[in-house]
Amino acid sequence: MPSTVKQWVTAQDGLNKLRIAEADMPTPGDKEVLVEIHAVSLNYRDTEVSMGQYNHHRDIKDNPTVVPCSDMCGIITAIGPGVSAWKVGDRVLSTFNQTHLTGQITSKDMPYGLGFPLPGVLATHRVFPEYGLVKAPEYLSDEEASTLPIAAVTAWVSINGMRPLGQNGGEGQIVLLQGTGGVSVAGLQIAKASGAKGASTYPSPITSKSFFFLRAKILITMADTVIILSSSDTKLAQAKSVGADYTINYRTQPDWENEVMKLTSDHGADIILETGGARTLRKSFDCVAWGGLINSIGYLSGKEDEPGDRTNVNLLALRRTVTLKGIINGPKDRFEEMLAFYEKHRIRPVVSRMFGFEEGKKALEFLYSGGHFGKVVVRVK
Repeated sequence: MPSTVKQWVTAQDGLNKLRIAEADMPTPGDKEVLVEIHAVSLNYRDTEVSMGQYNHHRDIKDNPTVVPCSDMCGIITAIGPGVSAWKVGDRVLSTFNQTHLTGQITSKDMPYGLGFPLPGVLATHRVFPEYGLVKAPEYLSDEEASTLPIAAVTAWVSINGMRPLGQNGGEGQIVLLQGTGGVSVAGLQIAKASGAKGASTYPSPITSKSFFFLRAKILITMADTVIILSSSDTKLAQAKSVGADYTINYRTQPDWENEVMKLTSDHGADIILETGGARTLRKSFDCVAWGGLINSIGYLSGKEDEPGDRTNVNLLALRRTVTLKGIINGPKDRFEEMLAFYEKHRIRPVVSRMFGFEEGKKALEFLYSGGHFGKVVVRVK
C-alpha cells in the first residue's frame, strides 16, 4: 500500500485553481474503515463548493480548504478496531451526509456532508466511519455505482419520499423532470421502472376521460408517465431513448408550462423535480396537478427572483393545494431501499463521460459547462 494519498483540493476560489496535493495515508480508528477509491461521480454542488458559492445552508460552518466531491465507489482495504459491518475486500459506496441514517435531516447532521464541510472523496483513499457506507450493487461497474449517492437518492426521495418506507413504485403518476442532468435522468429511470410489471402506458396525449379511468381501474400497475425538459433536442432524443414519454424544448417553447398542461389535458404533473430554481418555480406552480408535489432540488436558473418579480408562494401553493418540499438527498435507509429497487429492475445509471484522476479539474469544468446527459465520472483506479 502506498504511504501517501493523492487528492484534489480547493480553497473555494475557482474551478481553475483546483490542485492535486498529497497527504499521509490515514489509519482507520475505532469503528472506521479505509477505502481505496476507484470511481467518483460529480454533482453540481461540487462546482459550487469549488467556486465558493455553496453558502445557502446556515448550519454549515465554513472550511476554506477542502477535498471536493461526495460520491464514490471503492474497496475496503483496512479495518479499524470494533468494526462489525464490513470486511477487507468489500465493495462500497459513500453516503452523502454521513450521519443522516433515517428520517428527516436536521441541523445536527449538516456538518457531516462529504465534500463540504467534511473532506470529500476526490482522492485515492479515504477513511470512513463504518456507518457511512452502503454495499455497492454487484451488477454495476465502479463508474456506474459511483453515480448513485446524490443524484439517484435525490430522485428516489423526490418520487417516493412522501410514501411510507417500502411503499414505492407502480403509482402511475405524471412526473415532470427539468433538465437532463444526473438527478433528472435518474428520476426518469426510476419512474419508468416503477411500473415495470408490464401494464399499459397513457395514450398520447392523455385525455381527461382515459386518465381518470386508468387512475381508477389499473392504478397499481401503471408505469409513471414522464415529461422531460431540455434546451437541447439532442438531449431530448437521448431522453426518449431512455424511456421519456414526452419531451419539451424550453428554448423553443418558453411557455413550457402550457405545453405540460396541454399534454396532460389540464391535469398537470403529479410530481415535479424542480431543479431550475427561482426563475422556473412559478412555471412549476402553473403546471402542477391539484394536490401535487413540487420537489425543490436545485437552482440552475438562479437562487433569486428576477428583479421586480416576486413569486407569491403562499397563494400559488393554496391555489391547487400543492406541497412544496425541499430535498437534501435522503437518509441511509432510503438509499438502501433504492438500491434494492435498482437491483430488482437492473437499472444501469447513464454515464455521460469519464475522466482520469489527473483530469479532475477538467471533469468539473465539463460538468459546469452543462454539456452532459446523465452523470460525469472520474475514474480514480
